Amino acid sequence: MSIRIVYFAWVRERIGKGSEAIDLPETVKTVGELIAHLATLGEEYAEAFAVPDVIRAAIDEEHVDHDQAIGSAGEVALFPPMTGG
Repeated sequence: MSIRIVYFAWVRERIGKGSEAIDLPETVKTVGELIAHLATLGEEYAEAFAVPDVIRAAIDEEHVDHDQAIGSAGEVALFPPMTGG
């Protein structure tokens, strides 16, 4: 299954791109599994996802937890914790 991944803030900076389409292995079913898979794609990904618990996610623009199934989502956004002011 191919899915669009969008990266924000320092996640985007570390990976070096704002978005990409990737083909997910059949074993990747949840957001947490997606993050773990992305961390294996190279040094820049490993650095961006070195502490996966701090990464926040949204599926089709709706905030979700790491145990959320990706299902037939069109887009997953990954970003660091947001701060307010």
